[in-house]
Amino acid sequence: MMEFGMIGLGRMGGNMTRRLLKGGHRAVVWNKSPEPAQELAQAGAIPAATLEEFVSKLTTPRAIWMMIPAGEATQSTINHLVPLLNPGDLIIDGGNSNYKDSMARAETLASHGLHFVDVGTSGGIWGLTEGYSMMVGGSAEAVGRIRPILETLAPAPDQGWGHVGPSGSGHFVKMVHNGIEYGLMQAYAEGFEIMRAKEEFGLNLHQIAELWRFGSVVRSWLLDLTANALKDDPELSDIKGWVADSGEGRWTVAEAIDQDVPAPVITLSLMMRFVSRQDDSYSAKLLAAMRNQFGGHAVKRE
Repeated sequence: MMEFGMIGLGRMGGNMTRRLLKGGHRAVVWNKSPEPAQELAQAGAIPAATLEEFVSKLTTPRAIWMMIPAGEATQSTINHLVPLLNPGDLIIDGGNSNYKDSMARAETLASHGLHFVDVGTSGGIWGLTEGYSMMVGGSAEAVGRIRPILETLAPAPDQGWGHVGPSGSGHFVKMVHNGIEYGLMQAYAEGFEIMRAKEEFGLNLHQIAELWRFGSVVRSWLLDLTANALKDDPELSDIKGWVADSGEGRWTVAEAIDQDVPAPVITLSLMMRFVSRQDDSYSAKLLAAMRNQFGGHAVKRE
C-alpha cells in the first residue's frame, strides 16, 4: 500500500480518494474549502488546513496528486508547492491541463529535483465504483513509483491504465480522447433527433437505446448513459440544450490543424457545441436576409 496526498476534493478528486482509501492506501487531503477534507476524514483520510500542513504530514519521498482546474489554478498550486517540497518528491496532475503546459511544468520541476507525472483521467462520476481510465505521461521511474495507486484506481490492475509516453503525453492522449468523445456524442444526438422527428412512427427512443445496447455495433458506455437519460423523461423536458466544452475539444482541433490531419467530425462536433449556446443566431438571420434579397424568399419576422 502507498501513501499519497490529494489536492482538490471536488466530485472526481473526492471519489478517487475514496477509492484509494478503500484499497488500503493512506491519504493526506487538502482542499481550498475545508468541508470536503473533513468529510473524507470520516472515511479515513488525514485532513490538512493549509498546504504547508498538508506537505508536512506526508512522509518523503512524497507523492502529491492534484485534481484541480487546468490553467492558473494548477500553476499557482504548483508554484506554492515547490518551495515546500524536497528533491525526489513527485507531483501528479490528474486534471485536464494542456499537454504543452505539462511538458513545460515537467521541465521546470526537474530543475528543482522534483518529478512530474501527467495523468489524463476519464471516468467521471462512475469512477468510484467502475474504476478510472488513466493515460499516464512521465519518466518510467516516476510512473513506476505510483503504480500501486494507478492499479487501485483503474478498473483492474492490468486494465484501463497505461504509461503512454514521456511528460505531456498523458494529457495529449486525454485531449484526443475527449475530441473523439465529442464526435461520438454528436453522432448519437443527431441520430436520436432524426428518429424523434419521424413522428408518424411514434418511435420509443428509450426502447431503441436499450435494444442497441446489446449486440449492436454502435453499443457503448455512452449509449448506456443515453438510455439512462431517456428512461424517465424521453423528451428531456427539464434540460436546456446548452452544451459546454472543457477546452480539450478545441485543443484537439488546433492540434489537427498543426499536424495537417483532417478531422472534420471532431471539428464540426465542437462547432455544434457553440451553436447550442446561441439563443438567436446572427448568421442565420443574415442567411435569411440574403435569400430574401436575391430570390425574394419569405423571411419570418420576430
